[in-house]
Amino acid sequence: MNNYSPRLSRLIEALRKLPGVGPKSAQRMAFHLLDRDRAAAEKLAAALGDALGGIGRCKTCRMFCEDEACRYCTPARRAGGQLCVVETPADLMALEAGTSYRGRYFVLMGRLSPLDGIGPAELGLSVLQDVLLDGDVEEMIVATNPTVEGEATAVYLARLLKPLGVKVTRIGMGVPVGSDLEFADEVTISKAMEGRREI
Repeated sequence: MNNYSPRLSRLIEALRKLPGVGPKSAQRMAFHLLDRDRAAAEKLAAALGDALGGIGRCKTCRMFCEDEACRYCTPARRAGGQLCVVETPADLMALEAGTSYRGRYFVLMGRLSPLDGIGPAELGLSVLQDVLLDGDVEEMIVATNPTVEGEATAVYLARLLKPLGVKVTRIGMGVPVGSDLEFADEVTISKAMEGRREI
């Protein structure tokens, strides 16, 4: 039982929704914003409201975007005939920063995890199939994280999409098993991309 006021309780609970933030960290953040930096709190609230109102998802690749024309779905990126499938927007950004790959992407927004209720529909695999059926893609690079769920997702994608006549490759295992792409250094990500293999 806590002695917080209702508004403070709601703020702390909202901050706890952030990844890696427990009750004590959420309390510290709330106290800091309210007591020491109300101007930063106002900026944070305004930026969050602006982002929620102005950022959506691309209908083709599912990456965050502000306009109808997504910067990752341009004709120049289509010309290479490659499509890289990643789990999250953070993984896309890690590949952009750490490799020379400049093809198209598809963001799953997760990975297969039946225990968490995440199946093919939640990953937008019907949208992915439509993209592949357009005929522009010659190679699909599966860049899911090297976790049990990431590997299961990669195998599922390969089995589902190989009959479409698209070459399916998997990034090399330069990324340690059990880690996430967004935390790997640029050299490791680059080597993983170069060492991709067909699955």
